[in-house]
Amino acid sequence: MHALKRKSPLRRMVLAGAATVSGMVLLLSMKPHSSPGIAAAAPAPSSSAGVSAGSGGSTGSSGSSSSSGSSGSSGSSSGGSATTGTRTVTGDSVETRYGPVQVRITVTNGKLTDVTAVAYPQDSPRDQEINSYAVPQLNREALAAQSANIDVVSGATYTSQGYQQSLQSALDSVKG
Repeated sequence: MHALKRKSPLRRMVLAGAATVSGMVLLLSMKPHSSPGIAAAAPAPSSSAGVSAGSGGSTGSSGSSSSSGSSGSSGSSSGGSATTGTRTVTGDSVETRYGPVQVRITVTNGKLTDVTAVAYPQDSPRDQEINSYAVPQLNREALAAQSANIDVVSGATYTSQGYQQSLQSALDSVKG
């Protein structure tokens, strides 16, 4: 009898092993998802705010949303009233798991006309990679929504939550 006959257990083991190896090779050859168009269009981070960003680590979503809170750095403003003229307000600095997030908004005649993240985690290369696509997307969504009621960017959950909180504090400063 031959060792690799049709119903022999050795044949099944060889085929199972070959299938497992093939599956692992295919799995390991996959590349992670990235958006090169958005990453290339990301603006350089503003260093004129004088706020040091980040405490290392990535800004990815790992399930729990611990330590997202506001840390009393009150916003600054300039300009006229909340409904007429132009007013620029910087929201509270919100401490996230990977570092502070702070947003500056410009409101013209009661309409949100500009949103800029002045501080966000960018200490590690992973933070820079994540936030190079997340921050511009959050800026666009905030302008489109005209509020802090925006979607969280997948993969940048902590930055998104801090961004929403800082944006809401800036919007509250304009209203009140």
